[in-house]
Amino acid sequence: MQVELTSGAVKQYKQLNNPMLDRITAAIDGLEKEPLEGDIKELKGHPGVFRLRVGGYRILYTVETDCINIFKIAPRGQAYKGK
Repeated sequence: MQVELTSGAVKQYKQLNNPMLDRITAAIDGLEKEPLEGDIKELKGHPGVFRLRVGGYRILYTVETDCINIFKIAPRGQAYKGK
C-alpha cells in the first residue's frame, strides 16, 4: 500500500532528531506492509482517522482504498490538538 505525507507532515518529519527519525521511518515502512498492524487505534469522534504510537510520538493518518494519508507526526501532547 502506498503511503503519502501531507506538506505539514513532511515539515514535522524533517524536524525530528535522528533516533526518533529512524523509529518514525521504520513505523511508516511498517504501515506500507500492514496498515492496521501495531499499536494503532481509531480516534474517538473521528471515524476513519487512526493513530500509530511510536514511543512518545503519534502518527495520525487515514486509510483510503489503495493509499495511506499521513497528516500529522507530533509528540503525544500536541498530536491531538487541532486535528
